[in-house]
Amino acid sequence: MQLFIEETYEDMSRRAADLIAAQLVVDPTSTLGLATGSTPIGLYADLVEDFQNDRISFEQATTFNLDEYRGLSPEHDQSYRYFMQKNLFDHVDIDPEATSVPDGANPDAEAACESYEQAISEAGGIDLQLLGLGHNGHIGFNEPCDEFPVRTHLVQLTESTINANSRLFDSVDDVPREAYTMGIGTIMKARAILVVASGQDKAQIVRDAFFGPVTPQVPASILQLHPNVTVVVDAEAGSLL
Repeated sequence: MQLFIEETYEDMSRRAADLIAAQLVVDPTSTLGLATGSTPIGLYADLVEDFQNDRISFEQATTFNLDEYRGLSPEHDQSYRYFMQKNLFDHVDIDPEATSVPDGANPDAEAACESYEQAISEAGGIDLQLLGLGHNGHIGFNEPCDEFPVRTHLVQLTESTINANSRLFDSVDDVPREAYTMGIGTIMKARAILVVASGQDKAQIVRDAFFGPVTPQVPASILQLHPNVTVVVDAEAGSLL
């Protein structure tokens, strides 16, 4: 595991964006796993700037997002498809047909998850997977539980995750209670993984996830066993290391 502690959120974002940009330069046909949430917004802005300055291209790239709320249409302003369009896809040269987000509007959980898993497999797997880090250690929407879920699946969101995401909705009652997410096994198959975390409120979970025991009660701790992980945090998130 490589660990970078950058001074500010902006520095953290730039470092992470540089790693993704380097992947695209080395292999323009890369398959990228992407994440949502507040932490990656800065690095997506940096990637858009890189594209606008002709430093990178997404023209031949393929992307798969980690997760999506169940019950939200792609047009809903809190869906993760909408987030990705707003923060990245609408501003770069990526082929819309090459961008995939789990189909939250599909009520058939088994079909939605199996088709997503199959699409990732048919694409040859993920070259670089970007991950945020939840306050309880979740990656994607893989919440603390008694075992590591393997494949893309339907998950019941915990109250802590619902409350954390409620700031983005009109009220906590509007936050979906379920989501489709890549499983831990799917994430761990990525050839390289990049984790970003920022803020003092992430300091404890950063320490627990990467320097504590490997346990499904802290889902991100499994990343300690991956052969190619880079963790980029700002000074606040790294303050307990």
